[in-house]
Amino acid sequence: MLDLSLVRRDPDRVRRSAGRRGLDASFVDRVLHLDSQYRSALTAAEQVQAEKNRISAAIARAPDRAAAAREARPRLDRLAQEIAQAETCAQTLSPDVPGSALYDLLSQCPNILDDSVPEGSGEEHNVELRSWGTPRAFEFDPSPHYEIGERLGIIDFERAAKLSGSRFSLFAGAGARLSRALVQFFLDRADAKGYTEIVPPLLVSRKTMWSTGQLTKFSDAMFSDAEADLFMVPTAEVPLTALHAGEVIAFEDLPRKYAAYTPCFRKEAGAAGRDTRGLMRQHQFEKVELVWLAAPERSSDALEALTADAEQLLQQLNLPYRVVAVCAGDVGFNGAKQYDLEVWVPSLETYREISSCSNCTDFQARRAAIRFRRKAGAKPELVHTLNGSALAIGRTLLAVLENFQRADGGIDVPAVLQPYFGSASIT
Repeated sequence: MLDLSLVRRDPDRVRRSAGRRGLDASFVDRVLHLDSQYRSALTAAEQVQAEKNRISAAIARAPDRAAAAREARPRLDRLAQEIAQAETCAQTLSPDVPGSALYDLLSQCPNILDDSVPEGSGEEHNVELRSWGTPRAFEFDPSPHYEIGERLGIIDFERAAKLSGSRFSLFAGAGARLSRALVQFFLDRADAKGYTEIVPPLLVSRKTMWSTGQLTKFSDAMFSDAEADLFMVPTAEVPLTALHAGEVIAFEDLPRKYAAYTPCFRKEAGAAGRDTRGLMRQHQFEKVELVWLAAPERSSDALEALTADAEQLLQQLNLPYRVVAVCAGDVGFNGAKQYDLEVWVPSLETYREISSCSNCTDFQARRAAIRFRRKAGAKPELVHTLNGSALAIGRTLLAVLENFQRADGGIDVPAVLQPYFGSASIT
């Protein structure tokens, strides 16, 4: 949620950030207008209350208090009505009251972009920061993962469609084992890096969704139960970030680092006509998510560390990848800065996103009231929240199938996965 004090203090910064995102920045003027009305209502209530207090004090000093009270009663009654009206007006505008005009407007404003975020909109404006590994030069024409999977009998899109419709997949035999091996490998590496593993609910409340900024970002992309008012998680970022909603954490307990494996559910499946075959864009997919709660002055370093944790998984799998700084127009609603990890996909002869790592600064923490205290008695401050995929299971699996395919149609299983998978190859 956008910080009202920042809008008051530096509205031009908010306008610039919105403009860089390609958004109409006129909402800033609307926020300032509503804030002016809100503060005027507060001032009016305080002034009328002061007048009421002055009259009450005069009555208390009067020689005949009863007579003074009778004489002042009509005036006091009018002042009480004016106070109630001013307080009601302030309440309907308050930035601290859900449902008020100002609160709702602030909740629809995206996070302020970090100055280091590249300009532009669209993948062509993302900036490559580094790459790792060399894409393999095949001595045969590499097959796409969906052909490999179907030929080996380890992925069945036809039966998945029979069960659920388009953009679902079914793993069988070695495909199911490979998926499970990736999950266990990712979770074990997260544990070694100091992440606490969480198994969260897959259905979360509207309040939880809202507090992490998802209803704004993915409002049309949710699978939900309207009667129960519960949402299927679009990412484990939601429950992991909201774990400490409404809490005050001790400074010495930061950073908090959490990892969770969950299925994820989204109606949104990306750009029409692109990556519609195979595992790239699915309504249901699985991933291991990493979330940090960090002190504000350490969140920039935390983003680098979180991204490095995800990168190391790709390195250990020996999958070529690159890291890009996402441009202003494509940074997520909650994010102030975002890195995408893109893995090499031989059948497409290009890189495709396999993880997004974001620093959300205090944006989610403000909604969810996640705070920390530097020392006993100190005023609580908002934490900074960060999140990243480590990694998306389906996209990693497709990258393994395509990058490690053999001319005879089999697959060499990466060495780090073999203890989990139980074999060195799939045939």
